[in-house]
Amino acid sequence: MQDNKFSILIVEDHPFQLIAVQMHLNRLGFFRLAPALDANEAREECARRTEPFDLLLCDINLPDTNGVDLLKELTEAGQIRQAVFLSCREAEELQALQNTLRERGLPVLACLSKPLDQWALMRALEAEEGLRLIEQAD
Repeated sequence: MQDNKFSILIVEDHPFQLIAVQMHLNRLGFFRLAPALDANEAREECARRTEPFDLLLCDINLPDTNGVDLLKELTEAGQIRQAVFLSCREAEELQALQNTLRERGLPVLACLSKPLDQWALMRALEAEEGLRLIEQAD
C-alpha cells in the first residue's frame, strides 16, 4: 500500500481505540501517524515537528482537556491544518457540534461517531476542504 505522505496526529485516551484507529488508517494507506494518549502527549508530538500535522484526529473528551480546546490551541500555534473529531455522542449532536465549530472558524472536516468508521473518515477527507489538504501534503 502506498504512503500518501499525509501526517496525522491521533489523540485518543483509550489505548485499545488508539491502536484500532491506527490500524484503520494503515489499511487506508496512512502511515505517517503520531499517537498520543492525552493533550500533553499531543503537544509534545507537535513540538518535535517543524511542519504542522495535516490532520488532528481527536477524541472530544480527553482526561486533561477537551478536544475542541486542544484544536483551538494547536491551530493558533500553526501546528494543525484540519481536524476530525471522534465521540460516542449521537449523530445529531455531532452534526450540530461540527456546524458550531465551523461557524467559529475552526478547521473541522467532520465530527464522527466512535468506533471510527474508516469509510466515513474517507468521505470527510475527500470533501472539498479535505482534497485541498491532501494536495498540500503531496
